[in-house]
Amino acid sequence: MNIERIRDYCLGKADVEEALPFGPDTLVYKVNGKIFLLMGMDAEPISFNVKCDPDLALELRATYTCVQPGYHMNKKHWNTITADGSVPFKQLKEWIDHSYELVAKKKK
Repeated sequence: MNIERIRDYCLGKADVEEALPFGPDTLVYKVNGKIFLLMGMDAEPISFNVKCDPDLALELRATYTCVQPGYHMNKKHWNTITADGSVPFKQLKEWIDHSYELVAKKKK
């Protein structure tokens, strides 16, 4: 897994903007001006934060060791995903899609 693959996937979604509001080491992806994914550029393996329905967040954390409460985020609504190869990219995309959809449906 590499950052470019996640970056390209995020940028392929409608109305997504990429920013570096927290400094040069953290990529941020927004839709409607709201963050749906944050990703550190120095982490190895790659990890990223995504928004998640609170009940689903708990379920995912109990099911997958690569899913943890959101690092530096509201742990009720955010998960940190470590792309360590324990789940396929298809699953990672589903979690990214879920975050995007939660944020995209909320208007500014």
